[in-house]
Amino acid sequence: MVHRRLAELKLAFMLFTRFPVGRLKDVIPDVGASGWAWPLTGFAVAVPASLVYLLLYTAGLGAQVSALGLVATLALCSGAMHEDGLADMADGFGGGRSKDQKLDIMRDSRIGSYGVLALIFAVAIHASLIARLQDPSLVIPAAIGLSMASRGCLPFWLRWMPPARQDGLGQTVSIVSKGTALAAIAIGFAGLLAVGLLPAIVGFCAVMACGAAVSGLAMKQIGGQTGDVMGSIQKLSEIAGWTVITLLMASTS
Repeated sequence: MVHRRLAELKLAFMLFTRFPVGRLKDVIPDVGASGWAWPLTGFAVAVPASLVYLLLYTAGLGAQVSALGLVATLALCSGAMHEDGLADMADGFGGGRSKDQKLDIMRDSRIGSYGVLALIFAVAIHASLIARLQDPSLVIPAAIGLSMASRGCLPFWLRWMPPARQDGLGQTVSIVSKGTALAAIAIGFAGLLAVGLLPAIVGFCAVMACGAAVSGLAMKQIGGQTGDVMGSIQKLSEIAGWTVITLLMASTS
């Protein structure tokens, strides 16, 4: 059992980070089975991002530059896979007419105007919300917690939505057990508790509400989920969580 869990943890890091964790040898678990560990990868990428933020802030470069450093480091440590998903979904949903056309556009490695604008606005809003707090003691717990929570909700949406196509990442990770989804949610929410109970509850509700909105849009547009949709859910729900937590913390600080 322990060996299998370690293999699932390693697989989660291979999928969601650029950290070298070696190869899977004896036990190769299903991708969906690793879902409980996805919020742990959020913790792993948020720690170096928070350290970059603290270094830049301590050096006197200001809240905005420090926030951009945090966002950039998150993208580097995760291979920008969530940002790539957001751009592809924006291009597909914005430029396609039929389901098949939308899916074809989303699979195209080239980026269009909708994708460019989606990334510009996502990075700008994300960094601006972080900069609004102007306090590392508030920013760092929120950054780690929201990185975990936004990934912790993904197995739930994978379990709820059918795959939009019969191949691709969305198909391979679509088999998620109820226990795996609940464990991921619990770990993701636990990561948010460092910001305080009320901000954690409200922030996690925002994360789930945004995930529900993107999931509903995906069901309407393409009839299910793909890897790009899941990447979009992570990125947009993280920003939604930052929005409400920043409002709460800024008003009480």
